[in-house]
Amino acid sequence: MKLPKVALFDLDHTLLPIDSDYAWGEFTIACGWADPVEFKHANDQFYEHYKAGTLDVHAYVRFATAILVREGEQRSRLAHADFMDSVVRPAIHPSALDLIASHQRAGDAVVIVTATNAFVTRPIATALGVDELIAVELEQDLSVGGTGWYTGAIHGVPSFREGKVTRVADWLQARGWSWDTVHTTFYSDSMNDLPLLEKATVAVATNPDDRLRSLAQSRGWRILELFK
Repeated sequence: MKLPKVALFDLDHTLLPIDSDYAWGEFTIACGWADPVEFKHANDQFYEHYKAGTLDVHAYVRFATAILVREGEQRSRLAHADFMDSVVRPAIHPSALDLIASHQRAGDAVVIVTATNAFVTRPIATALGVDELIAVELEQDLSVGGTGWYTGAIHGVPSFREGKVTRVADWLQARGWSWDTVHTTFYSDSMNDLPLLEKATVAVATNPDDRLRSLAQSRGWRILELFK
C-alpha cells in the first residue's frame, strides 16, 4: 500500500534566507519600540545560543514577546503587516515557492514546523501558500477581565528541538496517522532540528549550517542549496 506523503519544512534559513524571529526583533528596534543597544545586544546573544544549540526557549520567548505584551494587539498586528511588506515578502525566493508547490502538486501534505512563535510566522506561512503551521504557541490571558492578549509565556510544548517531534506526532495523530503510516520528508538548515531529521523518513539538509552539512555528508543525506 502506498503511504500518504508529508513534506515538513523548517522556516528560518530553510524556506527563508533570514531568521524571521531575529528580523522581527530588529524591526521593533526600527519602530522605536526597543532600545537599540540593550535589545540588540540581548537579541544577538539569544541568536548565538540558538546557533550553538544552547537556547533556553522559554527565556527567549519571554524576551521576544515582551514588546507584544506591552504594545497590545492592535499596534502589534499593524506593525507586523508592515514587517511582512518591508522585510519578509522581499526575502521570499521563487525557488522556495517552487519547492513547496512541487510537493503540493504531488498531493503531499505540506507543513511548516518552526521554533518561531505563531504570531510572527502565521502570516509568513500564508504568504508561502502553506495552511498547516506548527509553531511555538503563545499563552493568552483568557481570565475573567483579562486582556485576551499574550502573557509572554509559551502554551503547550514548544516546537523546538525534540519538541518538534512531539508536535508533529500530535499533528499526525489528529489526522489518524502515525510515523509508521506516512512517508515524511523534512527540510532543515540547522542541527537544532536533528531530532526531527532523524525521525523523518527522508532528511534533506537545506542551506545547512557547517555542522549539519558535515553530518549530512557522513550519513548520505541529500544536501539542497535552495538559494543558490
